[in-house]
Amino acid sequence: MHIAFLTTEYPHQKTGRYGGIGTSIKNAAEALVAAGSRASVFVISQKEPSIIEENGITIYLIAQRKYRFLSWFFYKKYVQRYINDQIKKENIDILEAPDWSGISAFMSFNCPVVIRFNGSDAYFCDLEGRKQKRKNFWLEKMALRSADHFISVSQFTAARTQKLFQLKKEITIIPNSIDVSQFTSRPEMEKEHRLLYFGTLIRKKGMLDLAEIFNKIVEKAPKTTLFLAGNDVIDLKTGKSTRYLMEEILSPQAKKNIRFLGKVNYDQVQEEIAKATVIMLPSYAEALPMTWLEAMAMEKALVTSDIGWAKEVMINGVTGFTVEPRNHELYADKILQLLRDKNLRQTMGEASRKRITTHFSSKEIALKNLDFYKHICDL
Repeated sequence: MHIAFLTTEYPHQKTGRYGGIGTSIKNAAEALVAAGSRASVFVISQKEPSIIEENGITIYLIAQRKYRFLSWFFYKKYVQRYINDQIKKENIDILEAPDWSGISAFMSFNCPVVIRFNGSDAYFCDLEGRKQKRKNFWLEKMALRSADHFISVSQFTAARTQKLFQLKKEITIIPNSIDVSQFTSRPEMEKEHRLLYFGTLIRKKGMLDLAEIFNKIVEKAPKTTLFLAGNDVIDLKTGKSTRYLMEEILSPQAKKNIRFLGKVNYDQVQEEIAKATVIMLPSYAEALPMTWLEAMAMEKALVTSDIGWAKEVMINGVTGFTVEPRNHELYADKILQLLRDKNLRQTMGEASRKRITTHFSSKEIALKNLDFYKHICDL
């Protein structure tokens, strides 16, 4: 069986920036290859065209093209022709695309199309209470309308997306996965009084609440240091950088104890996770976050948000704590409890890895994906 993925992002030195969608596609593709299937990835809107073979995966970088008018539409048609040529040439059985931005809208492919719900723009706007641009909603709706099958990475995301777009087709739940052999515990690297947030610095990830929470933490534990690993972005509501907004909130003591690392590479992220005493991830908007899976696989105790998808990943009081991010006092208390109790951290860290190994390992999820794909091919 040959499965292909259509995406705007993928973790490779030639593809530029990527996020959770790119990471999840890479994990899925590698797991499919390990299970004996073929996997290809079509990465659009690239600077230069290229075909790369890596870890048994064929990666097609499709260069951006400009046209005199309706450039977005004619580029989509160019991508459609390019992929259809490869579908025929390489005997691709299924093409999968994410729901974000309606990437597959106005494209017609010569094989079944699966859209996986990692969180559309409409979904995140709904969670954040933001107004979505009409064009973005229209493109996402058109892509969903033309898809043959749906997968969602969480039941919460499935239900919310189904309601937003009034979908009638069945939605199969298959969560994101992680290669548990690549994310392992490194207890010898752990440092005392060290907190970590990793991911984009943006309002929807709870960054402003994180600043308020850290103020309360350093009041009671002044030796505590917070490291933030990830890109700083401009806040949509204010036009200012998220880091600037955080620094306006931070107390003088908290400012002394915070470290902005900026964007870090994949290996360095694992090092930062290993060094951390506790991970804090107070996000308001996720589908099923890869950051949570990575930290849990490395046997870290987490304090996360308690919204929607959280209950499908975390077990409150077992793998860590889930707290409403706006409840700054309670969130800080849970962080402090873990900082002070090494045995509790270890117990929760072990429970976290066990949960990831049982429910979110690449091998297990690859089998679920293969069963789903085989079912489609047999229809």
